[in-house]
Amino acid sequence: MIYFTADTHFGDPRVLHLDRRPFPNMVEHDAELIRNWNDAVGPEDEVWHLGDVMSARAGDCSELLSKLNGRKHLIVGNNDAEMTTGSSGWESVQHYVELRLDGYHLILCHYAFRTWNQMGKKSINLHGHSHGRLKALPRQFDVGVDAQGLRPVTLDVILSRKPVVIARHDLLEE
Repeated sequence: MIYFTADTHFGDPRVLHLDRRPFPNMVEHDAELIRNWNDAVGPEDEVWHLGDVMSARAGDCSELLSKLNGRKHLIVGNNDAEMTTGSSGWESVQHYVELRLDGYHLILCHYAFRTWNQMGKKSINLHGHSHGRLKALPRQFDVGVDAQGLRPVTLDVILSRKPVVIARHDLLEE
């Protein structure tokens, strides 16, 4: 399976207030995100993380990545420091990728685009950065944890469900 996620912001207390994540502290936040990731992703699965993995002050990124299932690829976000991008836990690190999956042409970047390659041919833009707050264009999806129930998701899930509203610790779907 192939999964997508973004904006985990492990160890970054700003997300508790700015994004209204339903946790009293970062220890519980990080533990829940790790648990959600590993409940969804198996050891042989592939995960494309579309940026903003963790705070530069949060510790060793390689140690964090070793706790997360799957083969991990990073699409660099604006908050990804060298200690994140240089971690040995990534299969690949880049700023932009075009990927074919299940008959779809996917455009992966941390940032949402106004236009993107092959847009007129029904390609799909997957992004993070906006934390579920951006009104999407057709065939454009925020894969960040704030928009996807605090967990990595497959393309099928992204294409088939309504956005998830994070209302409290036991998440509610809209």
